[in-house]
Amino acid sequence: MSRIQLPASIDAAPAASQPLLEGVRKMLGSVPNLFHITANSPAALEGYLGLNGALAKGILTPQTRERIALAVAQINGCDYCLSAHTYLGKTLAKLDDAEIAANRAGGSSDAKADAAVRFAAKLVRERGQVSDADVSAVRIAGYSDAEIVEIVAHVALNTLTNYLNEAFDTPIDFPVVSATAA
Repeated sequence: MSRIQLPASIDAAPAASQPLLEGVRKMLGSVPNLFHITANSPAALEGYLGLNGALAKGILTPQTRERIALAVAQINGCDYCLSAHTYLGKTLAKLDDAEIAANRAGGSSDAKADAAVRFAAKLVRERGQVSDADVSAVRIAGYSDAEIVEIVAHVALNTLTNYLNEAFDTPIDFPVVSATAA
């Protein structure tokens, strides 16, 4: 059970969040619990959706974005996000089980993606305190400065959702995956 109110429907959410949740429903076909719980603060929901939407238009591929989300969720121990991104990784990004396991371990079977995921994992573990060599490794793997900035932004976005879900014990509404079962 959630530690704070989980609006049971779009109509039960604060009025200012309702059109945002309706947009989520139109885009995804349903409104996952993450969005319902974030809707308690229309400003937080708008901020999350804004950054998420902007980054979806970025340079990083959907596969790389899901790989990063899986690594960050594993490190942060967020079962909700691991469950959601395992589902999204398989269904939308077409990642196989071996790749998802590699992502959760902080790497990838794809050489270029491996550099991005390792960098993302290091950002989380070191709370942003990476070295010149860490940035250079991502650049040498073929990532532009814009893509490196996007990797950092995806780490921040995923950390936000990890913290929301962990702090409020958001009920998982995807096939359940556990960080402890890595």
